[in-house]
Amino acid sequence: MTKSELIQRLADANPHLYQRDVERIVTTIFDEITTALANGDRVELRGFGAFSVKERGSRVGRNPRTGDAVNVAAKHIPYFKTGKQLREKLNG
Repeated sequence: MTKSELIQRLADANPHLYQRDVERIVTTIFDEITTALANGDRVELRGFGAFSVKERGSRVGRNPRTGDAVNVAAKHIPYFKTGKQLREKLNG
């Protein structure tokens, strides 16, 4: 599902809201999650899952075209762990 599909579904399920308001709500939620992760915080949505940031250390990689060794710098990556209710719904 894309962001625009999510907005459309929410707008269809809530006809009392304008689509532009639903779009603003969804964008605000995603922006707040992004900002929290950028600040190193953890975002937990009960029953759905938790977003966090993990650090991936530096390593020596390979250039796939030439096979030469390339130093890859350390970086931070977003990580998502599903919540118990979501796992049960998917597997039950």
